Amino acid sequence: MTDLVRASGAVIWRGDERNPEVAVVHRPRYDDWSFPKGKLKPGEHVIAGALREVAEETGLQVVLGRSLPPVHYLKDGRLKRVDYWTAQAVAIGDLEAVEEVDQVAWLSLDAARRRLTYEWDAGLLRALTAAPLRTTPLILVRHGQAGSRQDWKGDDDRRPLDQAGMAQAETLATALVGYAPTALVSSPSKRCVQTLKPYATQTGLPVRKEKLLTENHYDPRETLRLVQKLDEPAVVCTHGKVVPDLLDAICDHRCGDTHLRKGAFAVVHHSGDHLVSVERYAT
Repeated sequence: MTDLVRASGAVIWRGDERNPEVAVVHRPRYDDWSFPKGKLKPGEHVIAGALREVAEETGLQVVLGRSLPPVHYLKDGRLKRVDYWTAQAVAIGDLEAVEEVDQVAWLSLDAARRRLTYEWDAGLLRALTAAPLRTTPLILVRHGQAGSRQDWKGDDDRRPLDQAGMAQAETLATALVGYAPTALVSSPSKRCVQTLKPYATQTGLPVRKEKLLTENHYDPRETLRLVQKLDEPAVVCTHGKVVPDLLDAICDHRCGDTHLRKGAFAVVHHSGDHLVSVERYAT
């Protein structure tokens, strides 16, 4: 539906994940209590939009966890979709009201259910506690657009991102910041390294190059072992011929379609050795 209004937000939590507090906001224009959210700006990635709205409405810095079920409702005769994520508050200061929000409150789950205005927000609370809140993300990225393999003259590993691919890499960086990955691992191919470069430049993190992520050196068992050794929030960038088999193995053959378009990424959330969720996003 071309008339769909897109928005995003987060259910922010702190404290004990078995009995967390959540942040709810009051909007004087509507005199309602809800979770922080707002419409996307033109060209803004849905994850970047959620981070921006959280910062604008609460002043909090967060790290995203798994996604929650999207909410759909009619607004001024148009269908609106709001995508939500769990989000752990990692920097908590004095909460200052902004124009759209005049109060921000930390509430227990029971108190939040009583305070929230809309039933769909109560549904988000139920989804919040339906799976572990503390997860470790592994983000598997297919490199951005890089022209035509057939038209490229020379070593294919030297084929760079084209203009569209560079834009995808910039967009990817705005989404990756939400997961705060601390390890960047890539195929040595130029287009893969370039896909991670904007986020690497932004954070100062090095990009570790691994031949096992290339098309020619991919080995199902050894490459999976390489990825499984990453015990911190990490990003792995590789090729379209590698992604399906590797993602299928990472998900223990439980994640359905494992193909990613160029520039797209999958976020695999684990809690210990337990697979919690798998999400896919375009850039």
